[in-house]
Amino acid sequence: MIQSTEHHYIVKDDEILSGEPIIKNSRTPVRAIVETWRMGVSPEEIHRGMPHLTLAQVFDALSYYSDHQSEINAYIERNQIPDKLLDPMTTNL
Repeated sequence: MIQSTEHHYIVKDDEILSGEPIIKNSRTPVRAIVETWRMGVSPEEIHRGMPHLTLAQVFDALSYYSDHQSEINAYIERNQIPDKLLDPMTTNL
């Protein structure tokens, strides 16, 4: 079941990522946009790197994050790769 949110471009769909907030009409989770933004990538650059999203969708995802930080931070934490599974050669970059 698709559940709308107070944000125009953000929905939750039980059939996609177990109901994690995503961009409407995509499988892109809000957390992916937030993680990219946290790495210092501007919203305009995120849009260029994810051309299937509009700039408005990127900004709405960041706005959703601003309103629901604990929820999105929990999804980010839940989806991190454990350190023991990371290749030591890539963690020193």
